[in-house]
Amino acid sequence: MCGIVGYLGFRNATEILINGLKRLEYRGYDSAGIALILDNKLKIYKCKGKVADLENLIKYKNTISTIGIGHTRWATHGEPNDINAHPHQSMKGYFSIIHNGIIENYIELRTFLQEKDYKFIGETDTEILANFFEYVYLKNKTSNENYSPEDAIRACLQKVDGAYGLVILCKDTPNQLIAARKSSPLVIGSAKKEYFIASDASCLVEYTDRVIYLDDNDIAIINNRGLTITDLENNVHNPIFDKIEVKLEEIEKAGFDHYMLKEIFEQPTSIHNTFRGRLNLKDKSITLGGLQEIFPELVKAKRIIIIACGTSWHAGLVGEYLFEELARIPTEVEYASEFRYRNPIIFEDDIILAISQSGETADTLAAIKLAKKSGAKVIGICNVVGSSIARETIAGVYTHAGAEIGVASTKAFTSQITILTMMALSIGLSKKTISKEQFDDILIGISEVPNKIEEFFKTQTDNIKEISEKIYNKKNSIYLGRGYLYPVAMEGALKLKEISYIHAEGYPAAEMKHGPIALIDEEMPVVVIAPKENSYDKIVSNIQEVKARHGIIIAIVTKGEKNLKNVADYIIEIPETEAQLLPLISVIPLQLLAYYIATKLGKNVDQPRNLAKSVTVE
Repeated sequence: MCGIVGYLGFRNATEILINGLKRLEYRGYDSAGIALILDNKLKIYKCKGKVADLENLIKYKNTISTIGIGHTRWATHGEPNDINAHPHQSMKGYFSIIHNGIIENYIELRTFLQEKDYKFIGETDTEILANFFEYVYLKNKTSNENYSPEDAIRACLQKVDGAYGLVILCKDTPNQLIAARKSSPLVIGSAKKEYFIASDASCLVEYTDRVIYLDDNDIAIINNRGLTITDLENNVHNPIFDKIEVKLEEIEKAGFDHYMLKEIFEQPTSIHNTFRGRLNLKDKSITLGGLQEIFPELVKAKRIIIIACGTSWHAGLVGEYLFEELARIPTEVEYASEFRYRNPIIFEDDIILAISQSGETADTLAAIKLAKKSGAKVIGICNVVGSSIARETIAGVYTHAGAEIGVASTKAFTSQITILTMMALSIGLSKKTISKEQFDDILIGISEVPNKIEEFFKTQTDNIKEISEKIYNKKNSIYLGRGYLYPVAMEGALKLKEISYIHAEGYPAAEMKHGPIALIDEEMPVVVIAPKENSYDKIVSNIQEVKARHGIIIAIVTKGEKNLKNVADYIIEIPETEAQLLPLISVIPLQLLAYYIATKLGKNVDQPRNLAKSVTVE
C-alpha cells in the first residue's frame, strides 16, 4: 500500500517525482524517497516521515536528472525508519528498486542470498528482491556479456511468490526504467518524448491523459527507444492506451481545509454523476449498460453474494436489504478476507458482486478469483476505470464518483449505494416483485437526493460542528440504527474510529439491550439514527433506554420531528425521503460529525495513522 512514481524524459525528474509523491501520499505516508541516475551513478535520498521531510532532505543537494523513481511508503515489512524507506539498493550498488506489495517467500530468498555472502541492512522484503536481481544479473553477466538487467528481472520474478508493483533502475543501463506488475497496480503514461510510471493514474493527469494499465505478469521496459511490454516468458504485448478520466481539479482541495471535507461536500455531485445517464425521469426507467448482457441472469439469480472490505462492506450490507426487499433475492454479504479462507459454498448459478472503491483491494481480488474458479458469475462495482477488479469481472458498473483522495471513504460509499439501489429496482421491476408505482416513487426519490443533501448542508453543518465541540473529548461512542440504517450506524462508527482514533461501535438498535447497554453512562455519546420510517416507534423506545441510563443522546431525525426534542441532548435534522434512500442522506451527518471531532482533536483526517487508501496487500 504505497505510492510509486517513475519518470524518464527531458525535464528535471526530481520535480516530477516529488509532485507525484505528494499526489500519492494518501496511499502511504510513513516514509518517502527517490533514486536518480546522476553521472551514470545511482543516487538515493530517503527518510522517515512525509514527502515534506524528503523535500527538506534534498533541498540543497544536486538532484538534477532526467530519470528517476520515487516512493511513499505504508509499512508492511519493517518499521517506518530511514533504513527501511524505499528506494532500496542492492549490496553492490547495481540495482535500486521501489515496491508496492508483499514478497511471500522472502525468507527463502534471504537465506539463499546470505549463503552467497549477501548482507542486509534493513528489514524489508524489497531489499531482498533488489539483491536477488543483482545476484542473478552478475552471475549470468560473467558468462554472457549480452545478459541484460531485464533478463535477470524476468528470471527472478519467475521465482518470486507474492504481489508486486515494481519500478527498477540499474546503473548499467542508466537511461532505462523497468516496471513489473503482479496483483499490485501500475500504470504507464506517455507524452512527447517522456514516460511516467505510477501506482495511481491520478498523479499523472497534469502531464498526460494517455495511459496503459499493466496486466499481471507484465514487464515494461522504457528507454530512449520507447516502450516495450513483455510477459515473464518474454512474449511481446502490444500496449493499448486508455484515456485518463480524472480531471486535475478533482485532485485539488479547491479551497477546503482537507480532501475529506471537500469529498463530503461533493456528494450531491458524485451521487448525481452516478445516476446521470442511467436514470431517465422522462420515461421512468433505469439503464445500467455495464450489466445489460448479464441482466437476464441477475433476474433469475437464486442467490447474490456480495464481497467487499471496510466501507464497501457496509455499502454491501445496505445492498443486502435492497436486493432482498425489492428484488426478493436471497443475499449474503461477506468480508472478502474471510470469504477466501473459509472454503465457502459457491454454486455455478450464484451471482458474486464485488464492491471496491479503488478496484485494487487485494482481498477482494483474491475472493473474485476463488469465485471464478467455482464457475460463478462475478460482477463488480468500482470507481476507478481500468482497475484490476474491472478487468477481472465479466460485467459491472463504474460509480463515477470522481477521485477520492481522503483515506476515510465518503462519497464512494454513497455512490456505491446509489448503484445498488438502481440494480435492485431494475431487477425488482423486471421480476414484478415491486409495483411500477413503487419503482417510480423510489426512482424520483433518487433524483431528488442531491438537492436534499445540499439543503442539509445549508441548515445543519454549523449545528453538527457545535455538537462536535461538546463531545469531542469522549473516549467511546455507540451508534444505533435499524433496518437499512444499521449498516449506516456501523459506517458512522468506522468513520469516527478511522480519523479521530476514538473507540466506537455500530449496532442494530434492538441489540443494545443484549450487551452494549452495560457500557452506557453519563460519559457515553450514543448516536441514534431515528428518522420517520417503519421502525420509528421501536427506536424511540431504544432512545428511552439510553436516556434512563444518562447516556448522551445525539438523534438524527426527520426534519420537523418534535417527539424527541425533549429526550435527546442533541438533534440533527435530515430531509424526508423513501426508507430505501435514507442511507444516502443519514450517513452525511455521521461523516461530518467524525470530521469535526477529528479536526477539533487536531488529527490529520486525510492521512490517519496506520491507514492507507488502497489496500493492495492481504
